[in-house]
Amino acid sequence: MNNTFCIMWIPSNHLKFPYDANFNRMKYQIKLTTDGSFTIFLPDLNEQYHSLNGAVTESKHVFLKMGFDFHPLQNPVVFEVGFGTGLNALLTAYRAEITGRSVFYTTIEKYPLNIKLVKNLNYGDFIPGRGNELFSAIHECQWDVPVQLTPFFRILKINADFLILDQRPKFKCDIIYFDAFGPDKQPEMWSPQIFSYLFEQLLPEGILVTYSAKGEVRRHLTAAGFKTEKLPGPPGKKEMLRAIKCRQNPN
Repeated sequence: MNNTFCIMWIPSNHLKFPYDANFNRMKYQIKLTTDGSFTIFLPDLNEQYHSLNGAVTESKHVFLKMGFDFHPLQNPVVFEVGFGTGLNALLTAYRAEITGRSVFYTTIEKYPLNIKLVKNLNYGDFIPGRGNELFSAIHECQWDVPVQLTPFFRILKINADFLILDQRPKFKCDIIYFDAFGPDKQPEMWSPQIFSYLFEQLLPEGILVTYSAKGEVRRHLTAAGFKTEKLPGPPGKKEMLRAIKCRQNPN
């Protein structure tokens, strides 16, 4: 497979409500993680966007290996809860290219990061060829409309509040990347109601993957109807979770 991307995009600064005043006043720090990739640290929350044991390594393991690669569908719809730095989108776009899978990638984010901050992240260096160009295209393409970035990767970035029911997407999906801040920092994102909604959005045999393996999270997923399994976690984390929406027996 030729790793040269054909990137098609139109830059846009269109956002429905770019930044909440309180959130925008937060301080940001760029931190180096153990695999050489950067992450963003929020001192006010004492929380970072990715594991300090390797941002790229964590995303590849949790969301690509245990999620995207696990699902057999050739043309999956992926829904990411928490666009964040765009790392998961970048890795998925590259994996779609090298595997020849046609992906419709949807993601929701209430607080898109400032593009000047994003340009300090080095994730494109981890993608052969035009990785930095692809990373820029993912961030600079228009919000709230589908954009075909490569022949194998179409993205819809939704600038909305996932906690508001009317702002959540209504379409069905095959794979969910659940990448919100941790349950101790953002407990409202890990509620039974949230997982019940996600269960309904998944098609039969669809999967949800997340880095958290907390017992409360697993119980909420099970109560929503998922079959859950603990899996080996990325470096620095013993376990993670994968949840499957099993096809119902017609009998």
